[in-house]
Amino acid sequence: MAKPSESEAALQQTADLLHSASIRVLRRIRSVDAATGLSGPRLSVLSVIVFRGPLSIGDLAAAEQVQPPTISRMIKDLAHEGLVRRRPATHDRRVQLVSATAAGRRLLNRGRQRRVLELSALLETLPPSEQQVVQAAAEILLRVAT
Repeated sequence: MAKPSESEAALQQTADLLHSASIRVLRRIRSVDAATGLSGPRLSVLSVIVFRGPLSIGDLAAAEQVQPPTISRMIKDLAHEGLVRRRPATHDRRVQLVSATAAGRRLLNRGRQRRVLELSALLETLPPSEQQVVQAAAEILLRVAT
């Protein structure tokens, strides 16, 4: 394997720092997720359904990188809690599409608000000049990730 150039090595170092920082920040703000009453995996599934749904069980399984039976169990639980609903697809009645209910969207949005407030409190500890740098970096990262 060829040795990376100086610029490649610098980018890899930046990527490594960003990776570590992202994990630490998400762990720190994840503490507020307990207020939703859902486990991390169930919150993740609900998030995919809210922002990308309606989706089939297969598409959800692919998005979450788990097997369809695992998603089916989670959907059953989320439906029992009134957070999602299933309905047959119009193109193939054998396929079930899962969408969020109003209650599911509200729960997810309240959870997101709690996370944003927690992160905002962390950012408040930075001087204004660093807050501006984080703002610019967040906008750039969002553009790169889209």
